[in-house]
Amino acid sequence: MHIRFDVPADPAYPGRVAAALSRVRLRRYGYIGAVLVAVGAIGLAVSRGFARGDRIVPLCTALIVGGLLSMLYSPWVRLRARRRSGRYAVEGAYDITDDNIMMRSGSESGGIAWDGVAQVRDTPEFWIVYVGRMPATVIPRNLMSAEDAETLRGFMVKRGLLPHR
Repeated sequence: MHIRFDVPADPAYPGRVAAALSRVRLRRYGYIGAVLVAVGAIGLAVSRGFARGDRIVPLCTALIVGGLLSMLYSPWVRLRARRRSGRYAVEGAYDITDDNIMMRSGSESGGIAWDGVAQVRDTPEFWIVYVGRMPATVIPRNLMSAEDAETLRGFMVKRGLLPHR
């Protein structure tokens, strides 16, 4: 297998990549925030039934506010990443073989060996490549031909990196 495709210097592309990678990394903050809001709301509801419940109200209010801020952290980081990354728009390319994924962006290049890839997750626009438990890079499906995308999907399924459809 040898797949090669170019990445145009689109100012929106780095922002989409940053948003996809940060969504994965920051998902836990949304879950933690939801738990904090739920615990705070339950604490407020329970404190209403006790005569001395007014002592716990500030703690529950702080839990709710902290939870809401935690839930808003991920969208805020993604928005900042989209805004800042527009100036990083440079032409690049991917060169994917049976052995590795080589990426070039401007004058920088790097690669990931398939042996080091732990898993690949499917999103609407990208395949997110994990090295260990961390998302390392993305492979944009919409920039490659349909037959190359199917070839790569089959390769990743055969290696056990991507589940069958």
